[in-house]
Amino acid sequence: MKIIAFGASTSRKSINKQLATYAANLATEVQENTVVEILDLNDFELPLFSQDKEVELGQPEAAKAFFNKLGESDAIIISFAEHNGSYSAAYKNLFDWTSRINQKVFQNKSMLFLATSPGPGGASNVLAAASSSAFYFAGDVKATLSIPSFFDNFDMENTKLINEELQQKLTDAVKSLMA
Repeated sequence: MKIIAFGASTSRKSINKQLATYAANLATEVQENTVVEILDLNDFELPLFSQDKEVELGQPEAAKAFFNKLGESDAIIISFAEHNGSYSAAYKNLFDWTSRINQKVFQNKSMLFLATSPGPGGASNVLAAASSSAFYFAGDVKATLSIPSFFDNFDMENTKLINEELQQKLTDAVKSLMA
């Protein structure tokens, strides 16, 4: 099984990228012969989407490359950063460009949606938005999980969840992705 995972943020210190990476690596422990590729949204930088830009540029190579990466996988793990209650601008822009290539962005892949934030909300607003719309973009969301208060629940030095209840929920979510 091949898993593509990424944090929906371009921050070099993204806690969502850390969470997505942790979950993807957990999948390799759950099922042998699992291959993981961690994407960095900085590798898919694009101008702000508009119809005018689309006429001018057509389908940018970065958007095609992102779409192809998703297509090469068996499953996708995304951990969503929440900016003012919604998607990060970088993720939303990449998603918009990619959806113009094919509205079925997620290509019927099994998906695990995560979200975290430093605060108690755990980016639950963006997680709910992503989960409720995934179907329209051919996403088969097997599980979702919000991790509140990231720095209280995640050991940065050892890169692992330290909250046992959240660890079990994440393990169960990863197992549902692999089923």
